Amino acid sequence: MTLTVNRRQAFFTSVAAPAVLTLPTLAHADGHEAAPAQITNSITLGDMKVTSMLDGVRHGNEEPQGTFGMNVSAEEFATVSEENFIPVDTTSFYFTPTLVETGEEVILFDTGLGQGGLIKALAEAGKAPEDITTVVLTHMHPDHIGGMMTDGAPTYANANYITGQTEYDFWAAQEAGNRVGDLVKTNVTPLADKMTFIGDGGSVTSGITGMASFGHTPGHMVYMLESGGQQLVLTADLANHYVWSLAYPDWEVRFDMDKEAAAGARRDVLGMLAADKIPFIGYHMPFPALGYVAPRDDGFRYVPVSYQFAG
Repeated sequence: MTLTVNRRQAFFTSVAAPAVLTLPTLAHADGHEAAPAQITNSITLGDMKVTSMLDGVRHGNEEPQGTFGMNVSAEEFATVSEENFIPVDTTSFYFTPTLVETGEEVILFDTGLGQGGLIKALAEAGKAPEDITTVVLTHMHPDHIGGMMTDGAPTYANANYITGQTEYDFWAAQEAGNRVGDLVKTNVTPLADKMTFIGDGGSVTSGITGMASFGHTPGHMVYMLESGGQQLVLTADLANHYVWSLAYPDWEVRFDMDKEAAAGARRDVLGMLAADKIPFIGYHMPFPALGYVAPRDDGFRYVPVSYQFAG
C-alpha cells in the first residue's frame, strides 16, 4: 500500500447545527501560519485507490456515558477513560465517508451530514459530485444519508445506488413522524428506482462485498475490499468510538437499536480484523479513520495508522 495525504481547511459541524463552521488555520508559536488541518487521506489497495474524507467533526460537552458504556458503572467508565487519557465529560464525533476508485468506477460509501463538508473533501480528492458512479449506503442514519439530496435534487446525479435490502425495508415501512423514516422518504426513497438492494455476501462490484453486521440498525452492513491480494474493511458504525465501543465491544451504545446484536457484530467483525490483521476505516474513528484492531484481554485495542502504508 502507498499513502497520499492531501491537506486543506478542516470543517467542524454539529449534527444539530444547520451550518458548517470553519476551523481557523493553525498557527505556530511565533505567529506564522501552519498547514491547515487534514480532511482527506488516500491509500492504494492493490488496484484500488481508497480515500477517507472528513465531512465534519462534532464536539460535545454532554456526559458521554449517556451514549457509551450504558451498562457499566460510572466508576468503571471513569477508570477506562482515565487509562486512555480521555475526559469523562466531553467527546468528539468524526464523520468520515469513503471514496473508492477502481479504475473504472468511482464509488462513494455514505453521503455524510449534507452540510457541505463532504463536497469540499471530494474537491480536495479531485472529484466533483457528477464524477460519482455509485453511492453505497452502509445504513440509513441521518449522518449517512444527509447528503443524498441538495436543494431537492440528487447530489450525485449520475450515480447508481446500492444499499442493504433489510435496511431499506425497515426504514421505508416507518410511519410519518419517525425522524429517520421521514428523512429516508425524503432523501432515499425518491432514488429507489436507481437502487440495487443486496444482502449478506452481496457484491457492489468486483472486489467489494457486503457483510451483514446487523444491530446498530436492523440492516447495518460493513464492506470488504479486496484487490491485489490485499484487504481492507469499511466498518461504518460497527463501533462508534475507538475506546468506549471498539475496545469494549460489550459496552452498550445508545445509538445501537439492538444492543445485543450490535455487541455480537462488533465481536465477530473486530475479531476477524484482529485475527487476520486486516486494516479498516471506521466512520467515527478519529480522522483519518484508518487503523488496525489488536486483541486486548477480553476486548480489543485500536491502533491508528501512522506510516505503515508509506512508500
